[in-house]
Amino acid sequence: MSLLETLRVALRALWRNRLRSFLTTLGVVIGVAAVIAMVAIGEGAKARVEATFNSMGTNLLIVMSGSSSQGGSRGGFGSMPTLTWDDLKAIQTECPAVRAAAPQLRSSQSIVAEEQNWTTRVFGTTPEYFDIRSWPIAKGNAFSASELDAGAKVAVLGQTVVEKLYGASADPVGQQIRIRNVPFVIIGVLDKKGQSPDGQDYDDCVIVPVTTYESKLVRGLQKYLQGWVMVSAHASSGTQKAQSEITALLRERHQIRPPAEDDFFVRNLAEVASAQQEGTKTLTTLLASIALVSLLVGGIGVMNIMLVSVTERTREIGLRMAIGAKPRQILAQFLVEALALATLGGLIGVALGLIVAARLAVSFAWPILVRADIIAIAVLFSALVGIVFGMYPARKASRLDPIEALRYE
Repeated sequence: MSLLETLRVALRALWRNRLRSFLTTLGVVIGVAAVIAMVAIGEGAKARVEATFNSMGTNLLIVMSGSSSQGGSRGGFGSMPTLTWDDLKAIQTECPAVRAAAPQLRSSQSIVAEEQNWTTRVFGTTPEYFDIRSWPIAKGNAFSASELDAGAKVAVLGQTVVEKLYGASADPVGQQIRIRNVPFVIIGVLDKKGQSPDGQDYDDCVIVPVTTYESKLVRGLQKYLQGWVMVSAHASSGTQKAQSEITALLRERHQIRPPAEDDFFVRNLAEVASAQQEGTKTLTTLLASIALVSLLVGGIGVMNIMLVSVTERTREIGLRMAIGAKPRQILAQFLVEALALATLGGLIGVALGLIVAARLAVSFAWPILVRADIIAIAVLFSALVGIVFGMYPARKASRLDPIEALRYE
């Protein structure tokens, strides 16, 4: 009997007991559907974390000043100015793993444009900031090094500020805004960046040259940098090296000797992203493991129903053997039946899992990411379940004595 004929006979036997066959595959269907849905949601969550941290800037480090201490009460990092402008220059020139570094000074200011006003964050920085943050200009241009040196009163606006002051589709380039009654010319509009991991709107900001910021908006602290330093490493794999170089440089410049603590803090966003991804991966693995248990339970159901089928069809098996069927052909027939049940359940489970994942994504506004390799693995695993759990009933059928089988009532 050919493989095609064996498959035809097996499918015909399953079709005769359609309801029982469907109920048998239900465990496999649920297991595969759960695997597909959980992995799709988990991968979507992982992709969202990656996109969120990529929007902050690639290979990004943030260098912050130290913490203050007064009356036993300690402030957070940045509450005590310890970073200087000379520290920034040293980071730019003396750390080989650092690609670029830029200051970020920040304050909340009211922006006035014609009859509209909006309170937003105003950043003072240098032209390198846009490259470090991977933040392209949608309209106009960013300010240049010459405008930075001249202390030009120019500004680059985020999309949210443009929308609040001029409307969603407006082009404000060339128009004028006032910050603390100081007129600024809008020379560019930033591309839309979205939200930070804690829900802060990146696009709700105005960026001006740091020289203008300190001379016209907020007085600086002379040699101390009243903010933090944004640093970009040459590669994502080099952020740890850049962090070590910056830490060693600043400890030397600030004359800190062991075991004294640092009077600054270097935050590696790659480590934060990795930690969040690992948390998501762990949760996804846990849920997928539970789904695999369901799949194994489905396999036990396949074995159970196949044993019942062997018992019910004992006389049929005896008759096939009596007319010349070999044990290996009987084994192949029942093994193909078990394989067909499990594989069919796997395919239905894939379709159901994709539907469930899509519904959950819509209901909870959560992204999904369907991986073809996971679908293939799920279907192959369900087929393997059919083979493993179908082997025992198939071997039992192939070892029946033809005479005893024909006498079976």
